[in-house]
Amino acid sequence: MKTFYGRANPTTGALDWVEESEEYDYHQEIARSCYADMLHDHDRNKKYYEGIRAAVTRVKARGEKVIVLDIGTGTGLLSMMAVTAGADFCYAVEVFKPMAEAAQCIVEKNGFSDKIKIINKHSTDVTVGPDGDMQVKANVLITELFDTELIGEGALPSYEHAHQNLMQDRCEAVPHRATVYAQLVESELLWSWAQLQPVEVEGARLVPPPAVGRCAGAHAVCDIQLSQVSPASFTPLGPVCTMFTVDFSKPVSSAFQAHSSQFVAQSSGRAQVVLSWWDLDMDPSGSIVCTMAPSWTYQEPKMAPWRDHWMQSVYFLPVESQVTEGEELSLMVCHDDYSLWYSLQRGSQTEAPPSRPCCTCQAHLVWTRPRFGELNDRRRTESYISALRSVSGGIVTACVNSYIHEYDCGLTSCHVSLQVLEANSMKGRVELLEIRLEQLTSNDVGGEQISVLMGEPYFSTSLLPWHSLFFWYCRTALAGLLRPNASILPRAASLHMVAVEFQDLWRIRAPCGTCEGFDVTPMDEMVQRSLDFHESREAEPHPLWEYPCRALTQSTAAMTFDFTQCLPQQPISTQGSEGRCHGVALWMEYHLTDDITVSAGLTGPINEQGDCEWSRHRKQGVYFFGSPWEISGDGRAAVSYSFTFEPSLGDIRMDFTVTSQ
Repeated sequence: MKTFYGRANPTTGALDWVEESEEYDYHQEIARSCYADMLHDHDRNKKYYEGIRAAVTRVKARGEKVIVLDIGTGTGLLSMMAVTAGADFCYAVEVFKPMAEAAQCIVEKNGFSDKIKIINKHSTDVTVGPDGDMQVKANVLITELFDTELIGEGALPSYEHAHQNLMQDRCEAVPHRATVYAQLVESELLWSWAQLQPVEVEGARLVPPPAVGRCAGAHAVCDIQLSQVSPASFTPLGPVCTMFTVDFSKPVSSAFQAHSSQFVAQSSGRAQVVLSWWDLDMDPSGSIVCTMAPSWTYQEPKMAPWRDHWMQSVYFLPVESQVTEGEELSLMVCHDDYSLWYSLQRGSQTEAPPSRPCCTCQAHLVWTRPRFGELNDRRRTESYISALRSVSGGIVTACVNSYIHEYDCGLTSCHVSLQVLEANSMKGRVELLEIRLEQLTSNDVGGEQISVLMGEPYFSTSLLPWHSLFFWYCRTALAGLLRPNASILPRAASLHMVAVEFQDLWRIRAPCGTCEGFDVTPMDEMVQRSLDFHESREAEPHPLWEYPCRALTQSTAAMTFDFTQCLPQQPISTQGSEGRCHGVALWMEYHLTDDITVSAGLTGPINEQGDCEWSRHRKQGVYFFGSPWEISGDGRAAVSYSFTFEPSLGDIRMDFTVTSQ
């Protein structure tokens, strides 16, 4: 049976309805899950195991039978740990049906069927009683319901319901407690992801709209691998503050709460950003701690465990403000049942908690945070200025004094563009055309032919690097309106690739086999079936600046796309070979002119050690080979590749042949 799914079409920028197998969503969900990453997190597993043993011991010391409730059991790993530690029975709740089925197989494979019951429900639907899902209430609560923001996956409502309906009054929880930490900093790098900065162009200063500067921005957390943000790129304005704790062994509330931490500013600067992370105390004494702190907080940063399922959080203050060393400050955090937000207050007086920030300027709805960073990238801006100068007789402002036509298919985006024009007194000198390119006529451009066609290219619908080839479709749609000698910026693009060896990212696709002594191969097999269904034949988008890797070859331009010519009707193919690797990183480079190129991938040459520096503004494509441990030796291999660009789909088919070395 087939069904229809909405999918962004890179060739049109619109949502297309495509026919897929009825199992498509099922396999997508499994293939993009983080189950393998969690199981490879030995630090997490070890701390949970220690905490479970301690909780079981405390309950047994009271002379009680140990009845465990495991909410969000996943593979059933924590339930099997509990039974091994001496629990009498365990109810393991998993709402995602494929995972619940895998957990059942894993539990049976490891010989725990008589002690563990898998319940395929949301925990709030679980019933207790002779005819219920649970015969009796539990006295040990084990959960792994956390995300980077701690509460974003609904941990608080789930705990609240469990304590009210599924747990005995005197119960133990693993983890026992969570603590949220935060630090106020000044950072030009991070702040560039939240606010537009002025731009100098030929002596003129282009400024952002006042409404953008006054806007509190998007409320959603910015979750990143903060370990990859160098401490040199921010200035701490205060100490790391303990913001609040949640005791999971007692009744939990999901209602709105506000917490404050007072401190004295340790340096002067602009209060812009809050860095935040959390710890889990697995036992009441706090002797078993699983921390999400970034690596630069460790005495030995290399000892910090790597995990992608839990990262760190960056919050942008609603407004930038100046603070002075020695000044008394108060950092406030508020949270509802799913999200956190921060504000800064002066002195020791506590003001009313602010409401959750929301975007009022619409720019934060149109542009992602990496997009803000891209717009603020001075080096990128200079590249475009230089390219414009080369095609406008050396006078960049000549482009402004004539019509500049912008194709925009979104009213919100158009509104933001108008704000920018008004802020710089250019509203009458730039014309925005809200019309689809294929409908554009000579009358829409004043009866003249277009002499300069420029794009970045950036499109909000682009997921993989080559999806921005939508610019080529736009250029082709305008072919009849272009002058014969029209300048096209960029004039070409090239798809680059480099063989890489990831430091840690490989874990998200690595089968686990045995985890902490338990056989979890049924999960490996389930994930592999879903990858084989669709995902294993495609690259995945990842911001590689967050994931260190070592280049094993120099970068190769695998395909080139000539924007001075119209889009071809037939597929474009290329093939070649790469050195030795166990994965491939892919990105686009845009050639504005013959000698000016903007890279959306590597931002500098690869050194002799293979160190790579990646753009923070765009995601790169990553094609994972089958598993490195399936290849002999050190996991490297000779790789041959072939790419085919399909104009009708706007996508690239790729194929790799790996030969073990």
